[in-house]
Amino acid sequence: MLPHALVVPADAEDDGVMGEHDEDQEHGVEPTRPPLTEARARELTAGLREAMDDVRRSVAVLAARVRDAHAARVWQPLGHSSWESYCAAEFGISRAQAYRLLDVARALTAIHGSVAASPGLSRTRDTDPASAAALDYGLSQRALIAVSGHTDTVAEIITRRLATLAHSGLQALDAATVRTVVRQAVRDVRTAPPPPPAELPADPAVAALRAVVDDLAACSHQLGELMLEVAPSYLSDTEAADVLALLCDEIGETVENGLAARRYALTGDRRALVGTVL
Repeated sequence: MLPHALVVPADAEDDGVMGEHDEDQEHGVEPTRPPLTEARARELTAGLREAMDDVRRSVAVLAARVRDAHAARVWQPLGHSSWESYCAAEFGISRAQAYRLLDVARALTAIHGSVAASPGLSRTRDTDPASAAALDYGLSQRALIAVSGHTDTVAEIITRRLATLAHSGLQALDAATVRTVVRQAVRDVRTAPPPPPAELPADPAVAALRAVVDDLAACSHQLGELMLEVAPSYLSDTEAADVLALLCDEIGETVENGLAARRYALTGDRRALVGTVL
């Protein structure tokens, strides 16, 4: 079933690589292995790269089907009261995961819309929505979730950069070029610093307090990124709490604060920190 694509790490760069333990390792005995040749190492690397590409493509296909199912209000004929109850009953996923699926679908749809509208890409415009959404931009679930609240900005950047390339005539808008432009636009939006406040507080004490809050939020975001390396975004809060318990104990942090920081890193919404560090 496609929904199981949700529970696979989006990519090693974003979500970390989980180690394997065989029976000997569990008992503390390192198995004897023959030396690895360069050719075999390259073969293993190629297989790993292919598997990661397959996961990213499955994310795109899943996003297209989620979008279509939600638009059709698929839960109503099946007797469910809402999208989240439908996802819980049919696929056994949490409310948070159900809405993250929508975030992924909306972000990928917006990205493809900007690509399809660009000059020189008429063949992309002619494809059906499901096939179009399945184009492989090499984006992970975590990246798509991170920009889901900024899809207009991402789409505008992609549209502008592709138009500039098309009109310059210096570079063909082939699949590799489009993929690079899309990935860079997503990366730029993810790493952009938050905009400064429109007006600085007149009271120096308030300005100093705001600076402290900003520093706390920045530190919490870094902590959340660490938490996501250990407990990737496809895990529910309950599952993540079990994984993070030892880490939080080691660094002297509560699991509640760790989960809040993880949610903040996922969403960029400071409200995730209310009741913890803020």
